[in-house]
Amino acid sequence: MKRIIALLSALVIVPFMAVQTSAQESYRIKPGDVLRIEVLEDSSINRDTLVLPDGRISVPLAGTVAAAGRTLTQVRENVTQALAPNFSSGPTVFMSMARLAQDDLQMLAQADEDTVPIYVMGEVANPGKVEVAEGTTMLQLLAEIGGFSRFAATQRVQLRRVGKDGKERVYNVNYKDILAGKSGIGMTVMAPGDVIIVPERRLFE
Repeated sequence: MKRIIALLSALVIVPFMAVQTSAQESYRIKPGDVLRIEVLEDSSINRDTLVLPDGRISVPLAGTVAAAGRTLTQVRENVTQALAPNFSSGPTVFMSMARLAQDDLQMLAQADEDTVPIYVMGEVANPGKVEVAEGTTMLQLLAEIGGFSRFAATQRVQLRRVGKDGKERVYNVNYKDILAGKSGIGMTVMAPGDVIIVPERRLFE
């Protein structure tokens, strides 16, 4: 009986997984999506990376790679090519969808409150597009996404904001100064479309 149940489960699960994989492969990536990258030969590269408004992703050792409008297979191939010079033999790269730009559950949860979209990328616990309540400060946002990763260069955080004149302004944020009470930038209220970038820590930083 157990063997029969196991066989029936396999007959149900395998086709479902095949359909799910096929759907991911045919999906065209868009800004705000979060991709999961895993490199078998170097786990330090493994991460969830946000597709920025310009359609690109940032990958350590590979730089920026075009992603929007392409499939996972196409992006994986480009990332593999960009990483290849850093390895003695071709790296083994796995790529999957970690999170879509918007999903029905998120939209339903946010329907009853006014929110603003913020993009967070780099060395944080949960990068991606975040919908936060109006009036949320930078510090509150960082807490909401789970803070920094262990590779974060917390002294070189950037806040990028497009003003009413259409020009982008870059604000440098030193998280240690905020903790020490030397800077009040952590109380900056988030504006729609703000992008927070947390770079990777250098070797002796």
